Amino acid sequence: MGADGGGGLLLADTPSLYFRSFYGVPRSVRAPDGTPVNAVRGLLDVLARLVLEVRPRALVACFDADWRPAFRVALLASYKAHRVAGGAGEGEVEEVEEELRVQLPVIDAVLDAFGIARAQAAGFEADDVIGTLATGWDGPGGVDILTGDRDLFQLVDDAAGVRVRYAVERFAVVDEASVTARYGIPGRAYADFAVLRGDPSDGLPGVVGIGAKTAAALLGRFGSLRALLLALDEAQSAGVGVVDGVSASVGRRLGGAREYLAAAVPVVAVVRDVPVGAVAARLPGAPRDPAVVAELARRFGLGAACGRLSAALRTVAGEAGG
Repeated sequence: MGADGGGGLLLADTPSLYFRSFYGVPRSVRAPDGTPVNAVRGLLDVLARLVLEVRPRALVACFDADWRPAFRVALLASYKAHRVAGGAGEGEVEEVEEELRVQLPVIDAVLDAFGIARAQAAGFEADDVIGTLATGWDGPGGVDILTGDRDLFQLVDDAAGVRVRYAVERFAVVDEASVTARYGIPGRAYADFAVLRGDPSDGLPGVVGIGAKTAAALLGRFGSLRALLLALDEAQSAGVGVVDGVSASVGRRLGGAREYLAAAVPVVAVVRDVPVGAVAARLPGAPRDPAVVAELARRFGLGAACGRLSAALRTVAGEAGG
């Protein structure tokens, strides 16, 4: 993989992007028949904008095949439990507003008509698909990940040319230096930071009494959660009650949280070898089925958004081909 951090593979965390579009684009944006299309239009505009900014050679829209995978729930029952419609244990359906749910088939149809590759893997989240495709990219250029999810900061890798375009901050570029600047931790330590500090948005409780400041100090001192726990184990084996950089109270909290830590680490970690199958990672220069794009644009009032995405794809694909 190239290390220039651009001009290679553009991976869209599609659920993150359409959720943000749904809540960020006015709900007054509707099709002629009244069907809400704000999430669709927002997603198409994001793709058009970032294709022009990144100038990728390939684009893949990644999806959840399972938004709350069984292997993660088995390790940590609280994982995303607050987002289950009707409460955990009642069918495990994600709570999604109906005005967004009706737009999801439209998103699929528009992406397919454009010929934009879609990827998912049974039993896994979009994050895992992204981790797998980013790790396996061997084409020219680096990998840019479009997301509003901080969990994907763990994939940032300067040497491999993997970086995040963070939707929450107008798609600011996140590399290892910016992770360190934001959180005071080593550039690839975000997953360990989330485990220690916790993340309510994912139902991740964290270690009681350890907030962001303490978590950052511990990771800054030891480099990783694994190294921190190893130092504590070695001190205990040696009969030494104190580890440099770890107060007695923090040591006790970590000791009492060993079961949680053992479960949370593989829950938070993005899986990087899921079975995504063959993915046609390319950048279409023109819609695969222009007649279908035109019909969808007419039916759902998406003419301007489809036009912007068509123009962006044509421009960038033309540069690569020319």
